[in-house]
Amino acid sequence: MAQPFKALIVNKQDDLFSVEIQNHLTLNDLPEGDVVIRVHYSGVNYKDSLTAIPDGNIVRTYPMIPGIDLAGAVVSSTDPRFKEGDEVIATSYEIGVSHFGGYSEYARIPAEWVVPLPKELSLKEAMTIGTAGFTAALSVQRLIENHVSPEKGPVLVTGATGGVGSFAVSILAKLGYKVVASTGKSSQHDFLKKLGANTIVPREDVFDGKIRSLGKQKWAAAVDPVGGEQLAAMLSQIQYGGSVAVSGLTGGTKVPTTVFPFILRGVNLLGIDSVYCPMETRLKIWERLATDFKPIHLEALIQQEIRLEQLPEVLPTLLKGEAIGRTIVQV
Repeated sequence: MAQPFKALIVNKQDDLFSVEIQNHLTLNDLPEGDVVIRVHYSGVNYKDSLTAIPDGNIVRTYPMIPGIDLAGAVVSSTDPRFKEGDEVIATSYEIGVSHFGGYSEYARIPAEWVVPLPKELSLKEAMTIGTAGFTAALSVQRLIENHVSPEKGPVLVTGATGGVGSFAVSILAKLGYKVVASTGKSSQHDFLKKLGANTIVPREDVFDGKIRSLGKQKWAAAVDPVGGEQLAAMLSQIQYGGSVAVSGLTGGTKVPTTVFPFILRGVNLLGIDSVYCPMETRLKIWERLATDFKPIHLEALIQQEIRLEQLPEVLPTLLKGEAIGRTIVQV
């Protein structure tokens, strides 16, 4: 294909940093890979926002096309597993970090990073879910594998209005769990109730500024995309034998806890990695997201739908803590 196409390019040379739409790219500009994809949709994640600032420490090589998520149709493939016209998803791995990503009309991706679109999902639904929904689903799956069932008690979700948090609320509610949603956004209670939250609590109910070795046992489990001191406070309030699935660090990287929740209450701290998640697990999670994990109110999770040209303005909003639900990009 000789016809030029457009993409968002971030570039850094010495002290000069730029984020701009370019419309003169060709397939020859794309990195090596087995599958050429006409991108229909992408999404906006916290990690994507970090690529759009000079000190985000996410992009490994410049120039880069960000966008860790993409969904579209195969244009060509040298791998027999995919053929022209197949609808596919590609998320995480090195996409948008060291390998050109989804903020482009075309992408060339290694076949081992590509997931066939489940028949129960549309391309738009897949990117409404994206890495945020996938991470939430992986968190819920790990809780289930560690014997957290609805009858064990309420499950706390922190950062509940964000991408991972809002999906976790929706998935858990659909599966019959009693969901306690923690948020600092009092204006979003109706949004969380619509997703299925039974109880909404302020952040101070989780972390009041003090970290205790052991606190009152409040929750059977938790999904935590926040981390930091709040995670330490939460661990001391998990019921005996409960689990916390942690996937984020917006609250900080240090977790000043003690061993007491682990050795006196048997609490499990489950690390969730959606980047290098094995393909066998990845396929399983996407199938569940297309069926029993699929949120009932999937459209309600879309905060806004934008085009490539709006990305330079929208990307910084996630770094300001302004995001509600998901922003998807129609490419």
